[in-house]
Amino acid sequence: MGSLEGILTGFQVAFSVEGVLFVLIGVFVGTFIGMLPGLGPISAIAVMIPVTFGMDPTPALVMMAGVYYGAVFGGSTSSILLNAPGISGTVATSFDGYPMAQQGKAGKALAIAAISSFIGGTISVLLLMMLAPMLSSVAISFGPPAYFALMFLGLTAITSLSEGSTSKALISAVVGFMVVTIGIDAQTGTQRFTFGNANLLEGIDFLVIALGLFALAEVCTLIIKRKDLSLDNTHKLGSLKITKQEAKEMSGPVTRQSFMGFVLGVLPGAGATIASFIGYITEKRIAKKPDEFGKGSVRGLAAPEAANNAATSGAFVPLLSLGIPGSGTTAVLLGAFLVLGVQPGPLLMTDRPEIFWGIIASMYIGNVFLLILNLPLIPYISKILKIPRPLLISLVIMFSIIGVYAISFSTFDLYMLLLFGVVGFLMRLFSFPAPPFILAFILGGMMEQSFRQSLTISNGNYMIFVKEPISLTLLLIGLLSFAFPIIGHLRKRKG
Repeated sequence: MGSLEGILTGFQVAFSVEGVLFVLIGVFVGTFIGMLPGLGPISAIAVMIPVTFGMDPTPALVMMAGVYYGAVFGGSTSSILLNAPGISGTVATSFDGYPMAQQGKAGKALAIAAISSFIGGTISVLLLMMLAPMLSSVAISFGPPAYFALMFLGLTAITSLSEGSTSKALISAVVGFMVVTIGIDAQTGTQRFTFGNANLLEGIDFLVIALGLFALAEVCTLIIKRKDLSLDNTHKLGSLKITKQEAKEMSGPVTRQSFMGFVLGVLPGAGATIASFIGYITEKRIAKKPDEFGKGSVRGLAAPEAANNAATSGAFVPLLSLGIPGSGTTAVLLGAFLVLGVQPGPLLMTDRPEIFWGIIASMYIGNVFLLILNLPLIPYISKILKIPRPLLISLVIMFSIIGVYAISFSTFDLYMLLLFGVVGFLMRLFSFPAPPFILAFILGGMMEQSFRQSLTISNGNYMIFVKEPISLTLLLIGLLSFAFPIIGHLRKRKG
C-alpha cells in the first residue's frame, strides 16, 4: 500500500462515526486529566488499558492516542492559573504563563496557550504524515555520543535561564545534577546517595520536584505575602482577545518551535519536556528583548506550548515505525498496543495500515476538538481564580498531594514533596532560579547514561564524541551557546 492510499485509509478510519466518537472521548479525558497537577497521560493511559481490553484495536488505540496529546494540551491550564504544572511537559509554560495571569491576563494566557498548542499540533501532524517512514532512520542514527552532545547543548541554556546571577544559576543546576544521581546506578547496580533508605533506591520522581519547587513554593510565598493579596490582579480573567501585535509576536516562535519540537519528539528519550525547555530557551536566546522572558512574555508562553504539542506527535514516529518508546508515556502506549494484539514496528504500516494511518489522521480531528473544547471553556476554567485565596491555597496543596501520592502510593514521596516545597521557597527567598535545577534534573540522567554508554563502546576513548559529525556539530554549537552569554556579560561589566 502506497503512502497516498494509506493516508486515505487513515482518514476513512478517523472520519467514521466510531473514529470521531473515540477521538472526542480521548481528548476530553486527556484534557481534564492534564489540568490536574500530577495526574498525567501515563496514569490515564494505564487506566484505559483494562477498559479497552477486548475492543477493536483501531478505535481503542485512537482513543488512547487522544488521551496522550489531550493531556499535553490541557496541562498548561494549571501551570498558568496556579503555577502547578499539570504534567512535566508544561513546566516551562509556567515561566511566563503564571506571571501573565498575575497581571490580570489569565484569559489571554490561556487563549495564547490553546492557539499555540493547536498550531504546533497541526504542523507536527502534517510532518508526521509526510515524513514518518523516513524519519525512523534518522532516529536510529542518533547513537549515545549524539545523545550526549544533544543533552550538553540543552544544558548550555542554564546561562539563559539565570534570573540575574549566572553563578546562582550554575549552583542551582549543580544541585539538580546531584539530586538526579540519587538511587541505584543503572550500569553498575550500586547505590548512590540513598543513605541506606530503601525509599530512595528508585530515585526521586520528577513531579515530586516540579510540584514542590513551583506549586508548594508558590503557596509558601502567597502565605508569607498575605497582607498584599488585596492589591494583586490574580482574580481577574481579563480579555481573551489577542491583538495583532501579539499575534505577530506569536507567529515566529510558534512556527519555529513546531518544527523543532517535532524533531526532538522523534528522538527516543527526548519528548515533550525537553522540547518545551529547549523551545523556551531558543526563543529567549534569539529575542531582541530577552529580559521580558519570565515576566509574562507572549513569546515565552507560545514557544513551549507549540514545542511540547509538536513533540507529542513526533514521539509517534519511533513508536509506530520502530516499536521503540521514546518516553514513559509512549512506553505505556506500547504496552497498550501489545495487550490489544498489535505489534508496532516496520511491518505495522503494511500489515495494519488502518491502525498506523488511522492514529495519524485522527490527530487532525483531535487538534480541532481540543481547540473547540478549550477556547469556549476559558471563562469557566478561569473561575478558579475567583476562589477565595485561602481555599485556593488549600486546593493547590490538596491536588499536589493527590498527584504525588497517585504516582507511587508512598507517604515518603509526600515528605519529599514538602522538602522540595521548602527548598523552592528558600531558593526564591535568596534569588536562586528554579528552572536551571529542573533542566539539570531532566537532562542529567540521560546525559550520564549516554556518556557512559559512549565510553563503553569506545573502550574509554573520549575521541568518540568528536569522531561522529552529528555529535561534533552539536558539541560545537553547545560550546558557542555557552560562551557567548558569558562573554557578553563580561563585556558589560568592563564597559
